[in-house]
Amino acid sequence: MLMLACENDEQKVNAFFQKKLGVDEADTIESFISQSGQMKARLTAPVFLRYQDTSQRIVLPKTLHVDFYDSTKNIESRMDAMQAYYYENKNIVYLKDNVKVYNTKGDTLVCAELTWDQNLGKFFTDKFVSIHTPDMIIYGEGLSAPQDFKTFEIYKITNSEIRVNQ
Repeated sequence: MLMLACENDEQKVNAFFQKKLGVDEADTIESFISQSGQMKARLTAPVFLRYQDTSQRIVLPKTLHVDFYDSTKNIESRMDAMQAYYYENKNIVYLKDNVKVYNTKGDTLVCAELTWDQNLGKFFTDKFVSIHTPDMIIYGEGLSAPQDFKTFEIYKITNSEIRVNQ
């Protein structure tokens, strides 16, 4: 009768059976976003991380810039943020840290957090916002706006300042 035995390091066995998280990484990316064959936006970012686990997502941890285009391929608005999290299965982008959206009229939205729903083509937040127009600054809580940022709705205006040209 022959007996065999082996001894394994428990940490190595656990590590072997532990699920590995797949992460694709790229530097200096440029991405074009289209709907129905029409270019809608151009996104640039210095770092791109794509996580492939139960909720596939893209993380842009070191700034991003987006130019939004109209039907004639002219820029109608721009957006900048320090971080972004894109959930592919929902077409939702969560933007964080020093988020700014600019339109062609000279209006600028500034906030700490903003959600971009690509299916609806809208921005929204329930956080503090400030809108800087050529004539005034409006402060409030919560906002909804189309991604062209031609119009906007602030849910609760808390203050405003009229700009005086000198």
